Amino acid sequence: MENTKDLAFDTFCKLLLHTFISQTEHPSRAERKRRDSFGMFDGYDSCSEDTSSSSSSDESEEEVAPLPSSLPIIKNNGQVYTYPDGKSGMATCEMCGMVGVRDAFYSKTKRFCSVSCSRSYSSNSKKASILARLQVAGKPPTKKAKVLQKQPLVAKLAAYAQYQATLQNQAKTKAAAVPVEGFSWGNYINSNSFTAAPVTCFKHAPMGTCWGDISEGVRVEVPNTDCSLPTKVFWIAGIVKLAGYNALLRYEGFENDSSLDFWCNVCGSDIHPVGWCATSGKPLVPPRTIQHKYTNWKAFLVKRLTGAKTLPPDFSQKVSESMQYPFKTSMRVEVVDKTHLCRTRVAVVESVIGGRLRLVYEESEDKTDDFWCHMYSPLIHHIGWSRSIGHRFKRSDITKKQDGHFDAPPHLFMKVKEVDAAGEWFKEGMKLEAIDPLNLSAICVATIRKVLADGYLMIGIDGSEAADGSDWFCYHATSPSIFPVGFCEINMIELTPPRGYAKLPFKWFDYLRETDSIAAPVKLFNKEVPNHGFHVGMKLEAVDLMEPRLVCVATVTRIIHRLLRIHFDGWEDEYDQWVDCESPDLYPVGWCQLTGYQLQPPAPQSSRDSQSSSSKQKKKAKSQQYKGHKKMTSLQLKEELLDGEEYSFLQGASDQESNGSASYYIKQEP
Repeated sequence: MENTKDLAFDTFCKLLLHTFISQTEHPSRAERKRRDSFGMFDGYDSCSEDTSSSSSSDESEEEVAPLPSSLPIIKNNGQVYTYPDGKSGMATCEMCGMVGVRDAFYSKTKRFCSVSCSRSYSSNSKKASILARLQVAGKPPTKKAKVLQKQPLVAKLAAYAQYQATLQNQAKTKAAAVPVEGFSWGNYINSNSFTAAPVTCFKHAPMGTCWGDISEGVRVEVPNTDCSLPTKVFWIAGIVKLAGYNALLRYEGFENDSSLDFWCNVCGSDIHPVGWCATSGKPLVPPRTIQHKYTNWKAFLVKRLTGAKTLPPDFSQKVSESMQYPFKTSMRVEVVDKTHLCRTRVAVVESVIGGRLRLVYEESEDKTDDFWCHMYSPLIHHIGWSRSIGHRFKRSDITKKQDGHFDAPPHLFMKVKEVDAAGEWFKEGMKLEAIDPLNLSAICVATIRKVLADGYLMIGIDGSEAADGSDWFCYHATSPSIFPVGFCEINMIELTPPRGYAKLPFKWFDYLRETDSIAAPVKLFNKEVPNHGFHVGMKLEAVDLMEPRLVCVATVTRIIHRLLRIHFDGWEDEYDQWVDCESPDLYPVGWCQLTGYQLQPPAPQSSRDSQSSSSKQKKKAKSQQYKGHKKMTSLQLKEELLDGEEYSFLQGASDQESNGSASYYIKQEP
């Protein structure tokens, strides 16, 4: 199914259209009653009131004061709605149970929502069906009960108010926005004319695979904030600009006037497809600013909306389904040991936010020793993974599972591509280029130190390895974070030479000869370059992989095939990180607001200028400490890393995007 829906004229008129009649003088109460009774407001077939239904009730109802003359009258599916002014109220149809504005109901007694309900009520067969419905609902009528028990208007209003409050609370819980003081994506994008990466670039994010052709021009129904009415009303708006999940909206009828444009999250609970108000009994009211512009709002909407596109009817359902995550709290997983890259440990899922997992290492008694990553991260695995491939593993001091903890099923984890290691394959000692997981802005000279099962490799950065291999790290053979010899040179990326290497500029041919080593064959590397859709300058939300609990405002500053250079807005270039285009640590603009995650805004200029003794310097010291310096024993490494600092490492990415592979690899010299 397409993710936007064309509004055909007939469907539009049948399901959507609400007629608006602005009157300088409101008709007399008698005239309004006559018109309501006979249904003469625009398109109602002329018919007399069903006397059988009227006479079936002796119920007296309180008089309803006339509404203000300036209030628009809204017609929906043959029903004329006038918005309540505090004196009118709500009513419940005694036939179908629909709750709506009382003045919109049919008959003098306002007991039914339409002529058909009034006539159906008088039918004995319909009475029987009502009885059956009541019984199915678990409310079988007693002998003393009537078929339809009359409820006082106050009781109906109370029930309706409670129902509305419940819906609002559910909506707030579903899409809780975490405000960032002083930062607004909308203002940030508008003031700088930025563009944002489209949602379709992020297959792991909510709606990433079913976003469809939601684009500028799509019409939606949203709350009307330009209105003095006491209760929530709606109006139609069009998308002027898209920025990830966020859309700049303009109310229909404002033409080129942007004075009331506003940003809204398309996946939020307040955006609906055109026609939602009609099917939900919600009033559509034109904004006060333009109410005087048209006398025939129906004709205006027919002209503007016929052939336009809107969201699919099941859009909110798809959003909800895409935000269901299989990982649950108390699940046990194996995850990289942040103090020793070369091994894994058991950790327990403490919380899940937007697919991101807060994992607490099993031996942490106070639950402060944690690690953040996405559920599709290549750094987490099912229990038993390390043993199955020969990876180093730190055994837990806890001899048995704690109550309530259980192993996460293996099928929940991201699958890697199968490889054929039977023929020519990676061997220990082969040279390559790799992203340093402890300095993500650098691609370094590296060596394969151990070949594990299922295509996994243990890799070390030349010139900065610990003698016992405690700083080796694990990448899969298909990982987009490893490259053949010459990759940086052919793509004009600065290659970080081994620490202490004197012969600069660095030349691979000389280095291979001096170390008596060989380069890993080019054909063994992952050459797939998908059509990712990213472009230089696009904005997004990205995890700071050196502090993976943080999601920051970021920019794509360079694209090398499937490799993206991510810059954190407000920080120096030295903190940039190389990330794969399919990394689960990249998100569309608005992801934090949608999921309830805290977004880190750009560092202001004044803050950057005075941060020499603040968190910036702390972050710099942390990256410099592991850029590749003195060799350490495992004990020394452990002592330095256990001083309260937390470290994280590059997620070995995935595979997506494409900017053409052309001369992707350099020809190796003999």
